[in-house]
Amino acid sequence: MTDREKLQRDGYALLRRAIPAQWLDDLRAAFEAGVIPSAQWPVPRGQDWRHALLDNDPTVRAVCRLPEVLAVVGELIAERFFLSQVEGREPLAGGGHQQLHRDLSAQRPGDSVVALAFFDDYGHDNGATRIVPGSHRPEPEAPAVDLNDESQSLQLSGRAGDILLLDVDLLHASSRNLSGARRRSILINYWAEPLYASHQQTVSLRNIRMDPIEWFDPADNILVDTERF
Repeated sequence: MTDREKLQRDGYALLRRAIPAQWLDDLRAAFEAGVIPSAQWPVPRGQDWRHALLDNDPTVRAVCRLPEVLAVVGELIAERFFLSQVEGREPLAGGGHQQLHRDLSAQRPGDSVVALAFFDDYGHDNGATRIVPGSHRPEPEAPAVDLNDESQSLQLSGRAGDILLLDVDLLHASSRNLSGARRRSILINYWAEPLYASHQQTVSLRNIRMDPIEWFDPADNILVDTERF
């Protein structure tokens, strides 16, 4: 099975060591410098997380435009797309648990992709992401999903520098940070071109400072079969 087939079947890709190791110290520093208390965001963030405003940091933006990342995003969205948002997130000790959920496509299946780029090692103890592979395109006759059913979920683990990309309709969730170990990451959103108007309407609510917005064409970054997924 090719990477394209696997990506379409599973709805996600985990790119191991996609971030150059020499970038990680700068990325962690950008995260720490950008941390803002929950109540100071236009829309308050969860109290059991640290959130960082870092969308104008040059190394963060370089992560968002890594060719391997853009190739996966282009394959999933399959039309011209743009970088909608990037912010830092870290679950605090004892916090971070989420129920399985979908972020939901806005206009058509596959019009949005989320990426999580990890600045620290991640696994069961510090609240790594859970996913349900293949859950992004349920059959029309399939029964309603029980979001409390974790029997098909997979908790990921890996190293600092990994990047997880997923179709927003894939069932996924963060987990509780049991150990309190650091798990800094950036959450990146890529949206298809038809969503640009709605993006503009919510820029201030999402505290987005990026100007101009960066645009990408799938034809410029072709997914090459690898052993990285």
